[in-house]
Amino acid sequence: MTSSEFRIERDTFGELNVPADKLYGAQTQRSVLNFDIGGPRERMPEPLIKAFGVLKKASAQVNMTYGLDEKVGNAIIKAADEVIEGKLLDHFPLVVFQTGSGTQTNMNVNEVIANRAIQILGGQLGDKNLVHPNDHVNMSQSSNDTFPTSMHIAAVVEINKSLIPAMTLLRDAMAEKEKSFQHIIKIGRTHLQDAVPLTLGQEFSGYVTQLTLGIQRVEHATKNLLKLAQGGTAVGTGLNTRKGFDEKVAKAIADLTKYPFITAPNKFEALAAHDAIVEAHGALNTVAVSLMKIANDIRYLGSGPRCGLGELSLPENEPGSSIMPGKVNPTQCEAMTMVCAQVMGNNTTISIAGSNGQFEVSPSM
Repeated sequence: MTSSEFRIERDTFGELNVPADKLYGAQTQRSVLNFDIGGPRERMPEPLIKAFGVLKKASAQVNMTYGLDEKVGNAIIKAADEVIEGKLLDHFPLVVFQTGSGTQTNMNVNEVIANRAIQILGGQLGDKNLVHPNDHVNMSQSSNDTFPTSMHIAAVVEINKSLIPAMTLLRDAMAEKEKSFQHIIKIGRTHLQDAVPLTLGQEFSGYVTQLTLGIQRVEHATKNLLKLAQGGTAVGTGLNTRKGFDEKVAKAIADLTKYPFITAPNKFEALAAHDAIVEAHGALNTVAVSLMKIANDIRYLGSGPRCGLGELSLPENEPGSSIMPGKVNPTQCEAMTMVCAQVMGNNTTISIAGSNGQFEVSPSM
């Protein structure tokens, strides 16, 4: 890049060249240089960035009641809306491998929103006298409470918008098969050996119940995710916030997302541990175990067509072999087992990370 393609941004370490077309500032650029790990595929997930947008908007709304200049606050809100809507995703280059507190990502959000707010107000990028990423966007906040809060928001939103509807759709499809298969008698199998008869509908009723219980487990496990760390700031004492900020910001987040978020009753636990995330992912792990069992049963029952069990006829979605013409494989079942294996691996990682918090913060999450 030429010099005209950069602008100078400043942080507490000094000056740094930042791409002129990007809204982030010096602290984000330092992280780009210091944590060059994995590239774009390892960037912070989009739902987390959008959750940060929700948090920053809610914080600005509350901070205006405590004296934040309304012109600045409203510009922050407009910029945060653009983050929530996904309009500024190109300005979030940081990867998940960075400081354990997530400070760089919190500052990435602060810098992007501050600079976008500056643009909205007609100023020049980097003019911190107009909108400051720390003093205004991050007012009454710390990375130690914003990051766990944003993780909770993102998890609740994604579970309710994506996972539970998908599980419900699959459960209902299985229930239809249970009904249509209720008069088909087949041999049961235990230990992969012939057992006694049952109906195919009865066999599928087990899958339906597994999925129903899985949905219930996930719904139950998300309850503690509704408790937010915001307002605990650095170590849980609430230093540099106003009295009542935690309750007001939780209510603002609840109003914005339409989910019943509340402030965590004990901020020391909310910052120092991520047991709620470990618990919630434990429910996802159980769902993955169920789905792998179901997927394997279905592909075994569909094995053949001439020399296998051949009790189910599976959809033929694509050619299955580059050497055997006409061969078709149970690809959807196989893809499901791969996803389940990934979730189970994630659960191990989350368990290790959750157990590695030290004192007042959990830096491995």
